[in-house]
Amino acid sequence: MTNRTTRAPAVAERATAAPPDIALMRETVGFLLDPDAIALAPAGDELGKLTRTVRGHLELLMPVVERAAGRLERESVHRYCALACVGEARGKLRAEPSGAFGGALLYARKLARVLNALCDHYEKIGGERP
Repeated sequence: MTNRTTRAPAVAERATAAPPDIALMRETVGFLLDPDAIALAPAGDELGKLTRTVRGHLELLMPVVERAAGRLERESVHRYCALACVGEARGKLRAEPSGAFGGALLYARKLARVLNALCDHYEKIGGERP
């Protein structure tokens, strides 16, 4: 009896995947960072859902920005900044929210700020190109 192993379809899927929806990502960020909505800050289940959504956006966008930055010249300032932002995003994803009052909201806002920065880098360096 032999064991069959198959390669995950991730490589093939990346080649045909649609580009990230930057507008949707920025809209999600807006729910967490809108200075006019401080009194209406999300809480409870809504905050948990937004946090999971932002985390998902980050996990989708980080490798895309990393690949796009990899196409830039090695000495490029844009490359350096984009890759530093990807590293910052990874660090934020590894972190846990504080157990203190408001810690979950502060954590979600940190994730939202780094997602916003990654969206900026994605747009600045040209995003997905063949």
